[in-house]
Amino acid sequence: MIFSEIPPFSLHFLNGGMGVLYLTNDNLSHLNTNELHWFALKVFYNKVLWIDSELKKLAVESYYPVKTVMHERNGKRHQVSEPAVSSLIFFRSTATQAEDIQKDYDGQVMLYRNRCSRNPAIISDSEMRVFKMVTSAENADYEFVDANTACFKEGQRVRVTGGVFEGAEGHIQRIHGNRRLVVAIEGIVAVATSYIPSCFLQRMSEA
Repeated sequence: MIFSEIPPFSLHFLNGGMGVLYLTNDNLSHLNTNELHWFALKVFYNKVLWIDSELKKLAVESYYPVKTVMHERNGKRHQVSEPAVSSLIFFRSTATQAEDIQKDYDGQVMLYRNRCSRNPAIISDSEMRVFKMVTSAENADYEFVDANTACFKEGQRVRVTGGVFEGAEGHIQRIHGNRRLVVAIEGIVAVATSYIPSCFLQRMSEA
């Protein structure tokens, strides 16, 4: 698998030098602070695993895509699972708790926010479901792509009806000369699957 870590965001510095991540799509300006939603954190210093363990202590559900790499130790090669993106983790909580997490781990993480409201940016359950399906599928081949430059909504929207990505939904894009299925959490991350036979693709109408 090929992984390119290009986290898409706009970064603004406030008084004192603290940065704030704002998503480029300004939806969901009104937020019920008591409902459970998915949110995203930019993690500094390659501490995704540590932040994940801290969230577990808080009984907060979290997710980060992993990759398998080979390490050599004492002349022997071993397979090791590592975060596929060293600066990104998702978690499910209330907006109030998301703000508390930002305060408690300030300097270690940065919460993705809505540009207009400055509330924590909500990731829909459907977006997370498809993203988790693609990035956790067994024997799946995919790569992270630059969500800043790719126009993910220009291609035909499709649903995969067979193979390891069955059930995934996304847009067909041409990447490196090949037609690929791109699944994106808008404003945060995008992933392109390996080639999928056309017989496994069902056209969908745009929402």
